Amino acid sequence: MKKDLLTVSLFALLCLLLWLAPTGFEHSRPEGSLLAKARVIASDDADLRQHGVVRTGTQTLTVELLDGAQRGQRARVTNALTGKLEFDEFYRPGERLLVEYRLRDGEIGLAYARGHYRLDHQLLLLGLFCGFLVLVAGWTGVKALLSFVFAALALWKVLIPLLLRGADPVLVALAVVAGLTAAVSLLIGGLNRRGLTACLGALGGLLLAYALARIFATGFALHGVVRPFTENLLYAGFAGLDLTAIFLAGIILACSGAVMDLAMDIAAALDELRAKRPDLDARALFVSGMAVGRSVVGTMTTTLLLAYSGGYTTMLMVFMSQGLALSQVLNIHFVAAEVLNVIVGSFALVAVAPLTALAGALIYRRPAR
Repeated sequence: MKKDLLTVSLFALLCLLLWLAPTGFEHSRPEGSLLAKARVIASDDADLRQHGVVRTGTQTLTVELLDGAQRGQRARVTNALTGKLEFDEFYRPGERLLVEYRLRDGEIGLAYARGHYRLDHQLLLLGLFCGFLVLVAGWTGVKALLSFVFAALALWKVLIPLLLRGADPVLVALAVVAGLTAAVSLLIGGLNRRGLTACLGALGGLLLAYALARIFATGFALHGVVRPFTENLLYAGFAGLDLTAIFLAGIILACSGAVMDLAMDIAAALDELRAKRPDLDARALFVSGMAVGRSVVGTMTTTLLLAYSGGYTTMLMVFMSQGLALSQVLNIHFVAAEVLNVIVGSFALVAVAPLTALAGALIYRRPAR
């Protein structure tokens, strides 16, 4: 327990340091720009034009700020509608939204709508999740929450800034994922043989995922612009980024969670088996680890398929409604990108079973002294 407390305290300190660490892009926003929650008092839709199900034009809103130094003040907010339903948001009186504004001589000047206000509901849902996790898993749930926070901060404060600065995307992704794998495995599994077994097995699977992604991305004729918002990076002054390498890094990142999950399952099973049967040799431990891995791999690969395809349900509906042949659908570049994602991730999952079983067999082959 003392070792657990020390590990948790260390990771809590690391989370605090990451939270306080600057990304280097804090000043990319316009100088003097402020954000606040606001409520719509009135809306002027005279400049909007209806085109079927979409609207274009400008909606002018009168809002009251609900927080910040200007709380209680009213402002005129501009909401530009471009006719793209996935980006446009329409507001009605009484609704709450996030407003970006600037001060001019102490008064609110230009102000723009930045979407319906969702942060309070997000925090509520997150709080319910945290409470439920701790209720079900107890102390392990606390450690899982800490690993969740640590992973999120590592991605936002380390991975993304380094990618924007032009660092090698694959090396950065491998380093960050390796660090996260080691950190999460050791935090959840503990500073013991179970955590080490899970860490080694997961890292082996991720290295295989990178190798396969690197080999087959060329044959798939894929480039980094298949991902959403990639083109926006080019227009924002980041034309020098290696977008294809960023795409490959994303594949590694996408499958890392499932790989860590499977590695920890096998490592935990081997740890329990060693505790119950200390007489087992390395071969018996390997066979047992493989048995556990085989029982989990099937459902985990299906999990990856469902996770990736779930975000493209409407796209697949469009293709079917147009009567496209399956070969034509699979040959579309962004569909091919998801195929590469799913299969490479599944390869990593299948590989992590024998790799973790082998690591566990070697590590657990002798009783701990």
